[in-house]
Amino acid sequence: MNLFPLTGRIDSQNAAKVEAQLMAKLPPEGMPVVLDAAHLDYISSAGLRVLLRIRKTHPDMRIINVNSEIYEILDMTGFTEMITVEKSYRVVSIEGCEEIGHGANGTLYRIDRDNVVKVYRNADALPDIQHEREMARLALILGIPTAISYDVVKVNGSYGSVFELLNARSFAKILSSQPEKFDWCVKEFSVMLRKIHETEVPEGKLPDMKQTALSWAQFLADYLPQHALEKLLRLIEAVPEDHHMIHGDYHTKNLELQNDEVLLIDMDTLAMGHPIFELGSMYNAFIGFSEVDHEAIRRFQGFDFETSKRFWHETLSAYLGTTSATKIREVENKARIVGYTRLIRRGIRRGEVKTERGQAENRLWTQELIDLLETVDTLTFSRNELTIEAVAENLDEVQTFLEERLSETACPPKARMQIGLAVEEIFINIASYAYAPGKGPATVRIEFIPDGVSVTFTDHGIPYDPLKKADPDVTLSAEERNIGGLGVFLTKKLTDDVRYEYRDGQNILTMAKRF
Repeated sequence: MNLFPLTGRIDSQNAAKVEAQLMAKLPPEGMPVVLDAAHLDYISSAGLRVLLRIRKTHPDMRIINVNSEIYEILDMTGFTEMITVEKSYRVVSIEGCEEIGHGANGTLYRIDRDNVVKVYRNADALPDIQHEREMARLALILGIPTAISYDVVKVNGSYGSVFELLNARSFAKILSSQPEKFDWCVKEFSVMLRKIHETEVPEGKLPDMKQTALSWAQFLADYLPQHALEKLLRLIEAVPEDHHMIHGDYHTKNLELQNDEVLLIDMDTLAMGHPIFELGSMYNAFIGFSEVDHEAIRRFQGFDFETSKRFWHETLSAYLGTTSATKIREVENKARIVGYTRLIRRGIRRGEVKTERGQAENRLWTQELIDLLETVDTLTFSRNELTIEAVAENLDEVQTFLEERLSETACPPKARMQIGLAVEEIFINIASYAYAPGKGPATVRIEFIPDGVSVTFTDHGIPYDPLKKADPDVTLSAEERNIGGLGVFLTKKLTDDVRYEYRDGQNILTMAKRF
């Protein structure tokens, strides 16, 4: 590539001379031209006219190594719209710098007390940098605290984005150096995750994570049994469209504490979709990558595998707002399906299955995925719904789950007690009779209505409408009364509305309590 230098000043005094010298050196009309502005200090309108005349004779023209002052002039006069103009970038060395994180597209280094640089793996990363800047601005506008790059630099033949992160420390660093802050990290990590997933994104602003997950599954066409592949594709396709934000690479190295503010970084993976796709990638970060080689998490995050497993489970508990082992396991298993799908594809594409470790990982992930697909009918989940085996021993877990949900409302103590009593009566009724003499699942769902709550019980047991049973005569003496029969009666008395229907092979009983 022949470069034609632009040097010093190009103004009304020398523009004609500069133009004549350039024209004498340029290739024939229509041929590509690259003007090197590394040593251009000043350009006036006369100099701009020289550039425009060259552009007319050489449409495939580029100007490279333009300093920020010259670039601003070219930009405000519209030249950057009709000519490819590439800025000059200061060179930054990362030799001896602390690595504070790495993701799919680059590695983050602290270059001084106040600043970090994200070095991109792609040598032609300028479009990636522009994309990440746009994603960070969008997130900030939508209320997600993040850092936005203020400069672009050259690093080791590639490009980097510079961010101001004064005294910032990643959550990974805090967990590895201050184990006493474990609970604080879990709380803040889950709060930010909820904030991300509650943020609605304007249509067309972010890629759809569901389509990305479908591409992962489709890649496995030659690597899964046909029945497993078909089930996987059905599950992903059935996930409803969702315009809420997903970070896409959410782990403890991408959350920073700057002074007292928690900031989300590494925004190039931002997308939208159902939270299960986020949780799948999170499972990989904390457990999946390290299931065979437990030291992988220490190399990646800086803490051990047991800490990582505990952090994942406690974060999932805090995110879901429940201590129910059944609920946490339900959502984790769905996340594992998404996570393993991604891991298997990644290992195959990167050739990692050619190594002994890669083969062991692939066997584990593939078998786990196949087994999980046999147990799951949907990838979606609700924080307000618990499916559990309908046996009396599970009553405490059901009541704790509902109490956790009620704690998020203004439900007064008396109403909580009455709801708890009604829930006990209905759940025990299902446990005793719905599947007798066998066992089966029941789903309990709580919904918040304008003036209270409703609780719905669903089971696939013997069709039975308990509301048709006549109320007991509570005026009878003890000697005259039959034993039993008070459970449904109490439920009707303690709640404001109770309804039953049998639909799609299910008993569905809903009770509402206003407060």
